[in-house]
Amino acid sequence: MPPAVSFEDHLAREIVASERLRMGALAGLLAALLVVIAVLFEVYQADYQRHFASPRGFYASFIVILCLIAYELVVRHVVGRRAREGKAIPEALRYVNAFVETSVPTLLMILIARHANPAYVVQGAAVLIYGVFIVLSTMRLDFRLSAFTGMVAAIEYVALCWHYAGTGGAALAGTPLESPPFYLAKGAMLLLAGLAAGFVAHQLKRRVGNAFRAQEERERILGTFGQQVSPEIVEALLQGASGPESRRAFVCVMFMDIRGFTPMVEQKSPEEIVAIQNAVFGAAIEVVNRHRGVINQFLGDGFMASFGAPLATGQECRDAVAAARELVGRVAALSAAGTIPPTRIGIGLHCGEAVTGNVGSAARKQYSITGNVVILAARIEQLTKDHGAQILASAEVLAAAGETGAASIGPVAVKGRNEPIELFRLD
Repeated sequence: MPPAVSFEDHLAREIVASERLRMGALAGLLAALLVVIAVLFEVYQADYQRHFASPRGFYASFIVILCLIAYELVVRHVVGRRAREGKAIPEALRYVNAFVETSVPTLLMILIARHANPAYVVQGAAVLIYGVFIVLSTMRLDFRLSAFTGMVAAIEYVALCWHYAGTGGAALAGTPLESPPFYLAKGAMLLLAGLAAGFVAHQLKRRVGNAFRAQEERERILGTFGQQVSPEIVEALLQGASGPESRRAFVCVMFMDIRGFTPMVEQKSPEEIVAIQNAVFGAAIEVVNRHRGVINQFLGDGFMASFGAPLATGQECRDAVAAARELVGRVAALSAAGTIPPTRIGIGLHCGEAVTGNVGSAARKQYSITGNVVILAARIEQLTKDHGAQILASAEVLAAAGETGAASIGPVAVKGRNEPIELFRLD
């Protein structure tokens, strides 16, 4: 059985997968940006030449963007290799990567401003690239990294504007950005965008956690009940209709035993014994599950089943009686077909309130039904031998099931009980 995966391990894997997806998306967006810039430069070349002293700034920008694309693809490969080795991304590397990416728009503006009026540059399209990095930072699933991305963008943009505004006081003259409040406000908006992206990243991370915990709960329920429960009951449990926590519940308990099993298999090989058990228990599992019951425990040549826990149906006794009758018929059919030797079974039914839930330690737990109703149902099953019956049920079971016309065998003394109980034969 593979070791359980902790939430931290699961989150680390999700972060790696999301980071690789983010880098791939960013490389694709940058490649598209190169195409757009190239087309615009070719179509509007005359307009660019009026405002830019030389196209070398654009060529340098092309080189920077190409280098960033190559950088993203290389880092993506490294991250993928670490993921295959089961290693997480170092926290420091994530911050370094965020700083490098977010500084690219700043570098582009510096390169272009060397060949044009800085006022055009700090108000141009390059500033919007900050927004691309801030939006994609949400895929890092880390509030601090998104906020860090917004902070780097804000500081670098404000520092760039302050630098150009202070260069002889002429670089941004005649534009709103010559006044600090204007570029400080834009810097504040970049920081605010980083905080908003961080909030989104936190919500995504929380939903990843919720999805993981929901999957853990599903696996816990399936592990608790295994193959004991019908698919319908499992689905109801997973939808939150009930749960394996300890609680009081009205249940109908069934005990079944294969009559004369020891002498029947005395001369048989272990393989033949197992084949007989599998045939009988296979039919029992199918029948009990179909009637919304749970086989709680196999007991050598018999089993204990319950109806009404973990999921109450309101027809616990009716389901148990129907399952008992069908199981007697199925065993008779198996005997008639030669699948198993001539075999009879004994079934005891009783109902009442019991405590249901997980019993055991942290190392191993088992879903269990406990209470006097269980003890009494076991005693009733043992009495089927004395009365030559295949199904005996208490008066409480018949009343709850709405059964009429069943043959009473009268008040019967039961071991461990002071007062006799009335039993009915149903076969």
